[in-house]
Amino acid sequence: MRFFLIAVAAIGIGCQPAQTQVADFAAQRQRMVKEQIVMRGLVTERMLSALRKVPREEFVPAEYRAESYADKALPIGYDQTISQPFIVAFMTEELQPQPTDRVLEVGTGSGYQAAILAELVDEVYSIEIIEPLAKNAEATLQRLGYKNVHVKTGDGYKGWPQHAPFDSIIVTCAPERVPQPLLDQLKEGGRMIIPVGARFAQELYLFEKKNGRLQQSAVLPVRFVPMLSTEKEGEK
Repeated sequence: MRFFLIAVAAIGIGCQPAQTQVADFAAQRQRMVKEQIVMRGLVTERMLSALRKVPREEFVPAEYRAESYADKALPIGYDQTISQPFIVAFMTEELQPQPTDRVLEVGTGSGYQAAILAELVDEVYSIEIIEPLAKNAEATLQRLGYKNVHVKTGDGYKGWPQHAPFDSIIVTCAPERVPQPLLDQLKEGGRMIIPVGARFAQELYLFEKKNGRLQQSAVLPVRFVPMLSTEKEGEK
């Protein structure tokens, strides 16, 4: 989750041999999945496999890398964070991603959520309004071989109409109301997960489009950074 948290990197991590660090991170990744995800009731095997595979440390700034698998969000600069592992897992599971899906992500951030989705679906289209974050995330995703993730700098409020409709949409920043363009770009039968509300009083909502109508349900209280947009807020 995009909390406003300040973490302190462990002293001495830079002194460890590279192979030892990689092995340590791999062990931490397995422990994260077991203790932070499975023990909280999330058990979809495809999603868990993605979490076990994606190297979260590659998406974390060097000064916080020692805490890559901590049960919390971490700063990535520009007043943004990489979300808490449980929230990434929870939002991913709520989308029920399928191998043939085309997914829109609003709020690329570090690129970690996009990488998890890339393991589960056919194509991921991710929008980030902060240009340096978009470029950094794109570079990291390309370096790790994620060719099915497409990143652009832009206003996520508007979605990505050129590639709509989407099988699912995930939003990792909080508008006060759900942007209408995103609802319009959701495919029939599709699902959208989005935090909605004021800065410190938000709820994670799941939207499902059935027979042309939208059904919504509140699924979890959360705290994300606000959505940045050049557009006027849409109506919920």
